[in-house]
This record gives sequence, structure tokens and C-alpha cells, in this order.
Amino acid sequence: MSAPVRPVVTFDVFSALVDSRRGGARVFDAWSRERHWLVPGAEVYDRWDELNKRSHRDVATWLPYAELAGAALEMAYAQLDLHGDPKADSTALLDSMVDWPLWPDVEDGLSELAGRFRLGVLSNIDDDLLARTHVRTLPVDPEAVVTSERVRAYKPSPTFYAEAERLLGSYVHVASSARDVRGALEAGVRVVRLRRPGHGVDPDGPTPPRQATSTVGLAVTLLAAKEAGD
Repeated sequence: MSAPVRPVVTFDVFSALVDSRRGGARVFDAWSRERHWLVPGAEVYDRWDELNKRSHRDVATWLPYAELAGAALEMAYAQLDLHGDPKADSTALLDSMVDWPLWPDVEDGLSELAGRFRLGVLSNIDDDLLARTHVRTLPVDPEAVVTSERVRAYKPSPTFYAEAERLLGSYVHVASSARDVRGALEAGVRVVRLRRPGHGVDPDGPTPPRQATSTVGLAVTLLAAKEAGD
């Protein structure tokens, strides 16, 4: 008798799994002190992150994440009147992703889920960047990893979620960022919103029907979402 097929559950990387703001702001904080910027590192990170995400939404033809991130950092420096080398700093920032921390509940939570679900990720970052993150230590099925580089589209485009379904079959997506929650819901994907500090919901978008505060104990919510088809 063949083993039962495990339901597919995907996670966003830089909101649901990785505390990207803490990791990225730490880098900008160091540069702010060294270069005597008048802007705190967290504010620089927030501006870069906003511009970077905007570029994912607005790009007409797919470009690598690293290229868009570099252009966003150059714009952030110009807007905040900061001195630095955006090209070199962007490379250093992306290299630092290896040290960006997971949220505290992630290791235990995904270990608990791995026996019941096939775990994957949906991410806008390039394949080589994803391989540097702490996600590499988690029980994620390599065949269930969907990146923008692989599908030549960025979240929150409906194309990204449609391509993920083509590759993975039916899935439930766990997301925390407003754009990912809204994008997935509007694409018809079943979503569980994982509430994380600093991440809200888009007031102009649909309301996520199911929410959770931690990856620990998430199985019941995921099964309910799958069975309800929401």
C-alpha cells in the first residue's frame, strides 16, 4: 500500500520564517554608526524594503532580485541623502542574509509540521540567495521550493501563485506580509495569515479567513483551511 499523499504547505521566507527587519536593520545600524549617518539603521532598512517591494510589484520584465535590490538601495540612499556605495553595500547586505535570524518559533514549529505536511517556500529572492538563509536548515522539500527566479514572476503577481500551483498542485500558503496575504488571496490561494510583529494586513484587500500567532500548533489551522477550501 502506498503512503498517503501529504498536503502541501508553503511559507513566505522574509516575513513568516525569517525576521528580516531585525537582520537587515542590524547591518544598516553598523553602517550608520561607522559613517555618522543622521538616520538610524532601521529607518534605512524600512525605506529600502519599501522601494524593493515596490519594484517587485512594478517590474514589467523579470529581473534578478539582486539587481532590483541594488537599484532600490541606490534610490533609498538618494532619498535619505546618505553617503555610501549602493552597489557594494547591496552586495554586502545580501551576503548578510546568511545571518538573518529565524523567528523563535520556526524551528520547533516546522519540525512538528514536517511529519504531516509536505513543506515548501514561495519566495521572491534568487535561488542562490535563498540557499544562504537559515531556511536551508529547515525540513523543507527541495522540490517544493518556488522562487521568482524559477517562475520568472514576483509576488504579489497572480502569475507567481498560478505557477506555484502548476508546480506543486493544490497548496495552503502561510504568509505574514500584507502584500503576500493579499496577493495570494486574490489569486485564489488558501491562506493562513501568520501574525508577525511589524506586519499587518492590507486594509484595501480581502480579509484572511484564518490566522495564527505561531508555527507551533499550526497543524489544526492548516488542516481546517485545506478542508474548508479557504
